[in-house]
Amino acid sequence: MLQAGIVGLPNVGKSTLFNALTKTRKAEAANYPFCTIDPNVGVVLVPDNRLPKLAEMVGTQNIIPAAIEMVDIAGLVEGASKGEGLGNKFLANVREVDAIVHVVRCFEDEDIIHNMGRVNPVSDAEIIVTELVLADVESVTGQLHKTTKKARGNDKDAEISVALLERLLPHLNEGKPANLLPMDEDESKRLKSFCLLSAKPMLYACNVKEDEIADFSSNKYVKELKNWAAEQQDADSCVISAKMEEELSELPLEDVTEYLESMGVSDSGVSTLIQSTYDLLGLASYLTAGEKETRAWTFKKGMTAPQCAGVIHTDFEKSFIKAEVVSYDDLIATGSMQAAREAGKLRLEGKEYIFADGDVTLFKCNA
Repeated sequence: MLQAGIVGLPNVGKSTLFNALTKTRKAEAANYPFCTIDPNVGVVLVPDNRLPKLAEMVGTQNIIPAAIEMVDIAGLVEGASKGEGLGNKFLANVREVDAIVHVVRCFEDEDIIHNMGRVNPVSDAEIIVTELVLADVESVTGQLHKTTKKARGNDKDAEISVALLERLLPHLNEGKPANLLPMDEDESKRLKSFCLLSAKPMLYACNVKEDEIADFSSNKYVKELKNWAAEQQDADSCVISAKMEEELSELPLEDVTEYLESMGVSDSGVSTLIQSTYDLLGLASYLTAGEKETRAWTFKKGMTAPQCAGVIHTDFEKSFIKAEVVSYDDLIATGSMQAAREAGKLRLEGKEYIFADGDVTLFKCNA
């Protein structure tokens, strides 16, 4: 299971969000347990409004949504790349995750001390980006030294790596993350082998007060952070209220909807955050629906039909013949698998078919 690490400066709402996430994200009739794997890793369900409709169509109450792991990464202080505070633990944990959810404080509160003495979301975000880049400068310098030695021995692969590392180093020295370096497809694949921190995809979570989640248009901090993330980091952002999510986690499930309606919203913003994180990890879901269960199966974007069959069981990939596929929208529009078949919306796809998010499928395999 791929992991997303939650990072942020002290007192930005990072741990509040993590604690709430690992207790809630309740889905109707979901039987996937909310559990804590260890003190700082938790399983979080991916909200998917398609599943209840499919379950109703096939007459089952057993719904199994997709899930990802969230990691509550040690708090960061300026100088982490040099080992300040819990810097070494922070950087080690970032290195292990596949994507980063960067929680940034976008609210004023005199009762919650800001680590830097003032609320400035762009400056806060730049601190973490800078620490990741500084750690990468050290890493690239070391890798360049070792790889250059190999290249001198006529190692062609090493020569290609040296060329990319030599482009990366001045880019990083300008304070720019590795993932912003212009690269072709082959270079992007090679970049992953360098295991750089600033090469990981990042999503910014603008944490606001609960009474602002319904309308954050007047929050200048959100506007500043969103603009900076898009223009300077080529990154997406979303707005959440970690405090609201924490309060939701303490309510009985039947009271959650009433509470949200009283606040004028349908969600604390965290459902969007989880779905955006799922996408950030390069993941999508295909769906199966039957009398026993309706389920979302996680696959990496770009996977073929046999590879997706292998998500259910490795033997299915080896014995794959065909996949009956209909898009979720077409299935809902026609009302049933039989109606979709009669309308010509149900397709038989072979080994070369690339699955799409929302494909509802039945695999045909050799016994």
